[in-house]
Amino acid sequence: MTIKQLQKDAMRVLKETSRTFYIPITFLDKELKLTVAAAYLAMRAIDEIEDHEDVSNEIKNTTLLRVAAILKAPTFDNAAYIEALAPVADKMPEVTTRLADWLEVCPQDARTIVMSATSEMAEGMAKWALANWQVHTKEDLDDYTYYVAGLVGVMLSDLWEWSAGTKTDRELAIGYGRGLQAVNILRNEQEDLDDRGVSFVPDNWTRAELFAYAEENLEKADLYMKDLDKRSIKLFCKLPLALAHKTLQAMRDGREKMSRAEVEATVEEVQQD
Repeated sequence: MTIKQLQKDAMRVLKETSRTFYIPITFLDKELKLTVAAAYLAMRAIDEIEDHEDVSNEIKNTTLLRVAAILKAPTFDNAAYIEALAPVADKMPEVTTRLADWLEVCPQDARTIVMSATSEMAEGMAKWALANWQVHTKEDLDDYTYYVAGLVGVMLSDLWEWSAGTKTDRELAIGYGRGLQAVNILRNEQEDLDDRGVSFVPDNWTRAELFAYAEENLEKADLYMKDLDKRSIKLFCKLPLALAHKTLQAMRDGREKMSRAEVEATVEEVQQD
């Protein structure tokens, strides 16, 4: 398969995997669009291992740690990856089995950034799989949200600097990721408990504390936006953040989530800025 075909395939799988991120990624300039798409797909690849309900936590832990080690190497060893994936391969979707292809799509001088961040995320996910995602303290919540979202903020900031020379504050970048994840935790709290027996809410916290945690991190995300000086990057970051703020407001109003019409209107608003 040629690189052009791989690039086209990556955008197809991205669109099939996440409409939420596909739209803002299309706001980016071509090289950065392919880089961020590849990064999203790489992280989604390992997320599918962590999330799969038919894989035991012990196998998730072992597999993710092996994948993390492979991603630490200067070049990606696909044969070693296929071997590491063997215990779960028959259960994994295309986005996971084709990790090598997504890394191939990523420009070579940005690949190290993506592989390093994905490796760190895999290690964190491995740890939390073994702990059955049981969050007991605010420190636990900070640790979990760092690995699954704050780390994405850091990686994106590294990519902004690589692509456009844009420098951002690391703690605000983490807050950006954490804020989005905290809104997801609020939205899916009951579902996570019912379907997976998992609670990301610290002991003795009510919804009020969780709302405050989300708001505190979204405030950091708002400050993070001020460091972004390139319009396409700003648009990319602005849409998920606007959706998070409005979803939080919808939940405050007693609704589970925003309506499709509200989402579409938000996309229009962001693009017009």
